[in-house]
Parts: sequence; structure tokens; C-alpha cells
Amino acid sequence: MASIDTSTSISAHKPADRLRPVRIWLYVIAVLVLIMVAVGGITRLTGSGLSITTWKPISGIIPPITDADWQAEYEGYRQIPQFQVNNHWMSVEDFKSIFWWEWIHRFLGRMIGFAFAIPFVVFLVQKRFSWNLAAPLGILFVLGGLQGALGWWMVSSGLSELTSVSQYRLAAHLSAAALLLMALVGVARSLEPDVPATKVTPAEWWGAIALLVLIFIQLIAGAFVAGLDAGFAYNTWPLMGDSFVPQGMATLDPFWKNIFENTTTVQFIHRCIAYVIVAYVAFRLWQQSKGGGFGGVHKWLPRLSALILFQVALGISTLLLVIPVELGVAHQVVAFLLLAATISYLVDMRRASKA
Repeated sequence: MASIDTSTSISAHKPADRLRPVRIWLYVIAVLVLIMVAVGGITRLTGSGLSITTWKPISGIIPPITDADWQAEYEGYRQIPQFQVNNHWMSVEDFKSIFWWEWIHRFLGRMIGFAFAIPFVVFLVQKRFSWNLAAPLGILFVLGGLQGALGWWMVSSGLSELTSVSQYRLAAHLSAAALLLMALVGVARSLEPDVPATKVTPAEWWGAIALLVLIFIQLIAGAFVAGLDAGFAYNTWPLMGDSFVPQGMATLDPFWKNIFENTTTVQFIHRCIAYVIVAYVAFRLWQQSKGGGFGGVHKWLPRLSALILFQVALGISTLLLVIPVELGVAHQVVAFLLLAATISYLVDMRRASKA
């Protein structure tokens, strides 16, 4: 939260109209990150993530143009286990359909880098923010670069032995994207000129932090579901097969591996965390209604509740319909929207307490 404190103090000393372009810029970058998350979800659900077997940060921006270029990319893909085990039927034309999703995903990552770096320099020259704010923004740029490196580290896990990427690396990649989005939205929100006039108690503050932690843990659990294709393990709800607690959740040794590698256990954990979140938000709504109500910054709480219910409905629908791409992607995007809304709630609380 250090960057939020710094930016808040800066916003108090600079005219709002000078910081408005900075806020818009950060929100635009956040939207681009969200779009990249959506494309990443499509890439994952269509099995496209391993179609580009090399990492060329500069020259990779140019896609294959000639037949020889396409053949070279295709030959690279033919060398990896995913092709040899699952997709050996693919021709060059079939390969193109998965190649483009991965290329778009990487292209968006490069464009986000440019969209961040160029305005950053311009705003610095214009003195729209001081070096005190430039430092945390520079950290955001490093986070973006780290996300690209994590993406390749993830892809590389599926090039030699696995037919898909490591679920551990996928979780790391998705977590880094979530942290980047939260940081972008948090800093932008902290630069808003209007401070909500609301009394915030320590219990409300820590309650919102608890919600953020729960949603973030659930996002990581969802990454393991995606990485293991655990969504296909049981496509029934509210029961998993014939029971609430399914058989076969402790088949791996040592036991801890079941939490991260057993598809039945991973799906069960993801469901249970969702139940905990719904129960916790219902409790917070009741608690807030009995306390200060939903005025000021606490208007975020009913909004978050509605978004969580929508996310639960998406998750159940995705499961029952056996993971259609459209619903799977929507489920992932809404998870990131939940994190963005929760960090906005926390930042507004912090600003209100300092007003």
C-alpha cells in the first residue's frame, strides 16, 4: 500500500486537471491488461498456448508471412509432445488457427509495454507527477516485464515432456497478471481528486482485506483448475457425481500433492472457496447494514456482492455446460474485475480515513 500512500499525498498538492490524464492512462492500461487476460483465457481453452515454440521479444512481433515462414513455425510445433500426442492430425492450415491466438496474446503484451512506456516519459517531461510517483509507476513497468518473462517460463514447461503447460507456472503467470491489474487500478484510484466522506472502522478495513485475500486465493485455485483441466472432472452441481464430497481426493502420495495435482481435489477446493466467499460476503452485508449502512465508500460492498453472485452463476454454468470457451473466458475476466473492484474499495477506504 506504500505506493497508494505516496500518490495520495501527491494528489493533494497537484491540481486535479494535471493528474486526470495520468489516471485515464492507468485505467486504459488496466483495460488492456484485462483484454490480454481474456485472450489468454481463449488461448488456454483452445489449446493454443504452445503453438509458438520460441521466444523472440523483438522479431516475434512480425507474424509468418510466406509459406516458408509458416512451414518453419509448423515444424517447430511438430517437435513438441503436444503435437505428437494430441494434435498429430493437424495440417499447416489447422496449425494456423491456434497460432494466431498465441501470437495475438504476445502482441498485446508488447503493445501494453509501449502503451505504458511512451506516455510515462511524456508525463514525466510534462511534470504531471513527481519522481515520488514515478518510482512506483516504474515498479509497475517492471511488473509488466516480469509478466512477459513468466509467460515464456510457463510456455517452456510444455515444450519437452508435458503436453500442456505446468499448472504451477500457469498459476504464477495468472497471479502476476492479477497483481499488475490491482496495482494499476489501485494507483489510479488513489489519484482521484474527490475524497469520500465516510467513517471507516478498523473492522471494516480488515474485513475488506480479508475479502481481497479470499478472492485472490480463489483466483489461484482457478488457475490450478485450468492448468489441470480439472473442470472436466465433474460436470455436476451441487454434487460432485453422487456426493458433495467425492471419492478419490487423497490418491496421491504425499498427501499435499492432491491439493495441486489431483483433478478431483482441485475442483473440490475451488468449489469450497466459492462457498466461503459467498457466505463471508453475506455476513459482511448483514454486518454493514446493521452498522454504518452502504453510504460513501461502502457503496462498493453491494456492488461487489452482485458481482460475486454473477461470478458464481458463471462458474456453475461453465461447469454444467462442460467448459464452453465463451463462459470460461467470462469466468476468468470477472474474477479479475472482482479484484479490481475490491482494491478500489480498499483504496477509497484508505483515502477516506486520511481525509
